[in-house]
Amino acid sequence: MGNVNVTGKKLLTVAVSLLVVLALLLQPCAAARPIYETPTIDGSRSLRLPLRGSMLRGPESVAFDGNDAGPYSGVSDGRVLKWNGPVRGWTTYAYGPGYDAKACTASRTRPTEVTESECGRPLGLRFHNESGNLYIADAYNGLMRVGPGGGEAKVLVNKADGVPLRFTNGVDVDQVTGEVFFTDSSMNYQRSQHERVTATKDSTGRLMKYDPKMNRVTVLQSGITYPNGLAISADRTHLIVALTGPCKLMRHWIKGPKAGTSEPLADLPGYPDNVRADIKGGFWVALHREKMELPIGPDSHLLAVRIDADGKIVEFMRGPKSVRPTEVVERKGGKLYMGSVELPYVAVVRE
Repeated sequence: MGNVNVTGKKLLTVAVSLLVVLALLLQPCAAARPIYETPTIDGSRSLRLPLRGSMLRGPESVAFDGNDAGPYSGVSDGRVLKWNGPVRGWTTYAYGPGYDAKACTASRTRPTEVTESECGRPLGLRFHNESGNLYIADAYNGLMRVGPGGGEAKVLVNKADGVPLRFTNGVDVDQVTGEVFFTDSSMNYQRSQHERVTATKDSTGRLMKYDPKMNRVTVLQSGITYPNGLAISADRTHLIVALTGPCKLMRHWIKGPKAGTSEPLADLPGYPDNVRADIKGGFWVALHREKMELPIGPDSHLLAVRIDADGKIVEFMRGPKSVRPTEVVERKGGKLYMGSVELPYVAVVRE
């Protein structure tokens, strides 16, 4: 029996080694330098703001209006919802043109993938505080806007330079000028094909600016590999853009002597989704999963990283592997709101 046990252990060791090698081969991201002794938040210790409906899920982005009300979040049936506290819960705030509540309700016969392509899929959300307008990056409809009080959103941009938007993804707003910055992750693939964007190393993504005063869209940069979420810097001189496939952050300058140029900012230990400014002059970057993540081992992985203005990772958030976040938003007092495209709730993590 002793020899059998030894042989079994050897086989297990070999199997684990092969899994590690396979994981390395399958990861398109370059390896990031390890960071030690970095402060870590336990993301498993959270409250939940649950969605109603057995098939409803995916509060991908989290936004708050100028009066600090919310959160607001877009979900899988095409609506943007508003949280009204534990008694009322979530209520409908906005929806795309021609929205049909009955037709857009997912079921076993009409799965989420079908309803999203027909009803829209709100991803990035951002309010312009002065006007009260909410800008919505809808994966299928394009860049949309809804006025104060919500209701039916208007499609502002569904093509740029004559090329249709196929995968509208992240959005942020310059609160001073009202200009809106957003991404189109691919000119070849839609959101339902997002895995193909990574697998093929598609580099047809675009970074764009919408001027609401002129009603004009400008392509700031094209030929980007999987641009996802983005956030404007505290001094409003540049944008931080998440590049999901390469596991990197890019800085794109919008003001100053480098305006119109981009440069690498950081290598990340996972696949980034949305980026949001924190309250310390840096950013929170949600990681949908780690580069080297294996199905075996401890039930813990990186959920997000906080970076400073120079791209250095200064804090981690860890949690169970069943949680794959798409956005982390920090509010006053250090409270963190976490969205996920897969889960049926918004999580509230207390530092």
